[in-house]
Amino acid sequence: MKIYVMTDLEGVAGVMNFPDWCNSKGRYYERAKELLTREVNAAVDGLFAGGATEIIVADGHGPGAMDGLVLDPRVELLRGWPGGWPLLLDTSFDAVVWVGQHAKAGTPFAHLAHTQSCAYVDLSINGVSIGEFGQFALCASELGVRAIFGSGDRAFCAEAQALVPGIETVEVKHGTAPGRGDDLPTKAYVARNSNVITLHPERARAAIREGAERAARRAAEEDFGIIPLSPPFTRTAVFRPDEDRPLRRSIETHQSSVIAALNLPFDAKPIEEEG
Repeated sequence: MKIYVMTDLEGVAGVMNFPDWCNSKGRYYERAKELLTREVNAAVDGLFAGGATEIIVADGHGPGAMDGLVLDPRVELLRGWPGGWPLLLDTSFDAVVWVGQHAKAGTPFAHLAHTQSCAYVDLSINGVSIGEFGQFALCASELGVRAIFGSGDRAFCAEAQALVPGIETVEVKHGTAPGRGDDLPTKAYVARNSNVITLHPERARAAIREGAERAARRAAEEDFGIIPLSPPFTRTAVFRPDEDRPLRRSIETHQSSVIAALNLPFDAKPIEEEG
């Protein structure tokens, strides 16, 4: 079983906020990288124990957040995706897994929730709101690659289970801020996302290893992890208002491919001008 592991930093146990932990100049960034890499190692160990034969780990955090010296030597590390979606995923893979994943923009009680950046209010395909997880899971489904496991905050786990019935998830922390924050400009939205209760990293890793092994074993015996797709695909993005820009919306459609729809350029227009 060949598995693609997508990683991010915001959904890792012990990672607390954007400026100190997720920014490459933050005072705890190197520690955050180690925390992520050790969660990845836990997932990798579980996946191999569950039947994986080959694993490629993708460094999915903007400035890069994998520590190659700490990473399990059994895997290969991927960084950079020429051509955009599907991020070098292809039909040679049997399954895709997420580690350190956060919830989509505007999710109540999520921690560090965003979609690509904190400038998004929402992103949807055919009216279904999705985040970074959803975009990649849809790409995988178009290719026939199953989404079998994800770890991150509680809100992400609920999001993943709603989009991909049967997916195995492991919660390592949860946010405490109610509401969506849709009316906030980008800087204010960043600040409201930092409230959290987190597991100790060692407890999180143990749960991730167990969940990843369970997911791999289930994938060998059960049929789950593919999202039904119905073309055409309309992508709608809403972007936050800022000091120099109003609330904006961009709507694009591709007739046959969700991957192609996700790669279309944005043509955002002020919402008040649409009518």
